[in-house]
Amino acid sequence: MKRTVLFFAGVVAGIGLVVLAAAWAGWPMPVPATTQQTATAKSPKVETGHQAPGHIELNEDQIREAGITLAKVGGGMLKRHFLAPGSLIPDADHIGRVSVRVLATVAELSKRLGDSVEKGEIVAAIESREVADAKSEYLAARLTNDLQQTLYARQKTLVESRIVSENEFLRTRLTANDAQIKLDGARQKLFALGLSEGEIADLPSQPAESLRKQFLRSPISGRVSERRVDLGGLIGREGQESELFVIVNLDDIWVDLAVSPEDIGSVHEGVPIRIRTIGSEDEAVADVIFVSPLLDRETRNARVIATMPNRDHRWKPGTFVTAEVPLTGASSAVIVSKKALQTIKGTPTLFVREADGFEARSVRTGREDDDDVEVLAGLATGETIALENTFTLKAELEKDDAEHDHD
Repeated sequence: MKRTVLFFAGVVAGIGLVVLAAAWAGWPMPVPATTQQTATAKSPKVETGHQAPGHIELNEDQIREAGITLAKVGGGMLKRHFLAPGSLIPDADHIGRVSVRVLATVAELSKRLGDSVEKGEIVAAIESREVADAKSEYLAARLTNDLQQTLYARQKTLVESRIVSENEFLRTRLTANDAQIKLDGARQKLFALGLSEGEIADLPSQPAESLRKQFLRSPISGRVSERRVDLGGLIGREGQESELFVIVNLDDIWVDLAVSPEDIGSVHEGVPIRIRTIGSEDEAVADVIFVSPLLDRETRNARVIATMPNRDHRWKPGTFVTAEVPLTGASSAVIVSKKALQTIKGTPTLFVREADGFEARSVRTGREDDDDVEVLAGLATGETIALENTFTLKAELEKDDAEHDHD
């Protein structure tokens, strides 16, 4: 019993000591007035210029400084297209071949591979017995015709004076007509061999040893792309080469495209298409001039040919290209540029101009092309939207949302 009394007495004494220590330290501690004032000063919300969620307040000067451009909303046509592979080839209308029509030997080659030539310029000379025979035949026919025409003119005067009989005159006229026909035939043979009118007219003044020689001229202006014979080579015989040069003019070039059966119905002659080089940023515009009505048996694709100017010869035949072929335009009531669209919280959003800033408005989009997109809901024709630098508006809006969530 005595031990129990002593234990409770010790506990009471300990509690008393704790109370005395707390009173000596001044507990409970008062809160300083300066700390309370600081807490009160931090409690009001900082003004960010946002009147309401989704609204960004900006004046004209701020819009201009931020580089934000505006655009009025309207309708239009979406410019859709599909891609078709192809390659560049020489324009078939601008390819010339210097060839022979007789058995001959190459006597001269005036041009080398890659040389430029003008239309009608001499590029080679050949020697041929057939050419010599044809020229000799013409010269003989020419002399015979001159004689017969002179006799005919004399007989015509005599028959009018009744010095010769009419039958004799008729025989002379028949002979003169026959001589004229033979002369015309000999001249046409020379034309067929490639001689010009001037060369034929100059034949009577040429030396006899030059009759076997014939000069070959370029049919077009361009560059020598192929030389298929050598000096002294035999040409024109069956099994032998008949072409000396191939001359190509690359001022215009063709684009040979392969279009799938699904897309060929959308391609029409006269439609401009955009050509891009594979592995390069070069591009140009070509016009479709031919759409094949047949499909290739092996590839099951249709051939489409387009032509484009190439005055600087920048485009080379054999280059692989990709063509953007436009599809039929799709009309839409509301179309905006893709540059104006921003994605906020997974939703397409446009910034619509208001009196004191912009409203971030969620929209529903539809069809699109490379540059524009159709707006199905959330925007009306005639409204004004931010076009350029809309990412700054998006950043400001997200910043404001973060501040609201923090509060």
